[in-house]
Amino acid sequence: LVGPHGAPDFFTDDDMAMLFATDWEVHYNSSRTGVRLIGPRPQWARTDGGEAGLHPSNIHDNAYAIGAIDFTGDMPVILGPDGPSLGGFVCPATVVQAELWKLGQLAPGNTVRFKPLDLNLAHALARAQHAALAATGDQWAAASATGDELAAASAPLLPSAFAAPQAAVLLSLPPSQGGVTMVVRRSGDANVLVELGDAVLDLTLRFRVHALMTRLQAWRGSGHLPGVIDLTPGIRSLQVHFDFQRLPLTELMNALTRAHAELGAMADVEVPSRTVWLPLSWDDPATRLAIEKYMQSVRPDAPWCPSNMEFIRRINGLPDLQAVYDDVFDASYLVMGLGDVYLGAPVATPLDPRHRLVTTKYNPARTWTPENAVGIGGAYLCVYGMEGPGGYQFVGRTVQMWNRWRATREFSREQPWLLRFFDKIRFVPMGADELLAYRRDFIAGRVQLRIEEGSFRLADYQRFLQDNDSSIKAFKQRQHAAFEDERERWRAAGVSELADVGALDTSSQAAAAEAFDGEVVSSQVSGGVWAVHAAVGQRVRTGQLLLVVESMKMEVSVHAPCDGLVEQLLCAEGQAVSAGQPLLLMRAAS
Repeated sequence: LVGPHGAPDFFTDDDMAMLFATDWEVHYNSSRTGVRLIGPRPQWARTDGGEAGLHPSNIHDNAYAIGAIDFTGDMPVILGPDGPSLGGFVCPATVVQAELWKLGQLAPGNTVRFKPLDLNLAHALARAQHAALAATGDQWAAASATGDELAAASAPLLPSAFAAPQAAVLLSLPPSQGGVTMVVRRSGDANVLVELGDAVLDLTLRFRVHALMTRLQAWRGSGHLPGVIDLTPGIRSLQVHFDFQRLPLTELMNALTRAHAELGAMADVEVPSRTVWLPLSWDDPATRLAIEKYMQSVRPDAPWCPSNMEFIRRINGLPDLQAVYDDVFDASYLVMGLGDVYLGAPVATPLDPRHRLVTTKYNPARTWTPENAVGIGGAYLCVYGMEGPGGYQFVGRTVQMWNRWRATREFSREQPWLLRFFDKIRFVPMGADELLAYRRDFIAGRVQLRIEEGSFRLADYQRFLQDNDSSIKAFKQRQHAAFEDERERWRAAGVSELADVGALDTSSQAAAAEAFDGEVVSSQVSGGVWAVHAAVGQRVRTGQLLLVVESMKMEVSVHAPCDGLVEQLLCAEGQAVSAGQPLLLMRAAS
């Protein structure tokens, strides 16, 4: 299904046609978190993401549906069941529930074609799948069931014809008594994404999202919205996950329309707001390793490499790296969302706009990010809750955001995540080695963070903005000029766009292997060469490690099949390889 972010707001009509007409190839860096796809770049309907980032794929963070086709820059990723619950990239379409099982069958090198459905057909597919699974269970229990009967019971209902793409926007409401518009976007067949106001960073919108979520939770608790499964707030949005068999879409739209009309102004809102002090290892070795892996296996020419810090300095017009350091440690970051990427990870923004370092996100995203890395993307800061992909520019690493092992002062059994909505994060410097020891003690409850109780009142914050309006505007003007300078620098260097990734040409390696009369060592999987441990002329023994190939977020070791001499290397570190491709030629010992 098209949505939440289709044409004409984000994609052009031609981009949407390309999405459905392309045979996309599955990239080797795919897993349950997401299936990366290789294919053409969209042309985009806008030039950038504003405060959300320099690339047009960058948006203010919102919730993701499972199956969303997430354009991390110019590369699409189908988000899987272990994928991020929140993020800041455009998703022009979403795989429907009944088709999600196919994601688990995809392997590197497979091709994927998206076909548009209408909502009625998507719901019919889901009902048929539920019925087939129930019938299959019944027939497994019956001793007389045959293989043909089981196959017939589990067969999906396939459409005889595919529909024209439906619009992404389901509902658009004018300003309410609070002066804010509401747009409801389709996000697959089991979610809608509710957006409030303009696409800008405005804390008033975040508080309005909170009020809307609270209203819907109350209605669900009283039995008026029985089919609402989950509510996930973003910066200026709220994703509603619902069971269409218990809550028809029309009833959900009516409830959202009513809530929009009833919500008033937010000026007098006050919420609990703790200040949580987190240790930060600046430019941590783990984040530097992630940058190294990215340059070697994803994109060597990225303008934010080899130093994310230098990129942050440059794009914000700061005089030196010390100014970046000072901004991060002086800022007070308000937690706007939780689950940004994974496991209670916060997305936060500095309360003082003069501390908002704006960056673009990685294009394409990283395949690996260390647990609890701290990064900046757009005007937002994120702490990664676990290892996984990511796109924010690194500044360092901190402590765990989630404790699945035990209850401590910071983590309870009922709430095993550290932070809450509207907490304020402050950082204190800590060395890399000291942080490693502190992390071990923190998760075990042997050390405690400094946490101060308090509150946040929106009216007081609005007065602060008014009192500092002139200096805030001057800061933004300088930042915008640096932003444009960076954009021109990219164009001049030819790195403003991600290069197209075409099919691998393995003819030369195949020819060399065919002409060789010794041992040919080939890759068992499609992937990228992460490390080469062998050299031409080296004598090796059976089982000795020769190379490491990275594939599906795993490192696959390639070992010597026999004792012998390495005669020729047919690959290099950072090179993409296909399954069965010759990597090394060796002569067995006589």
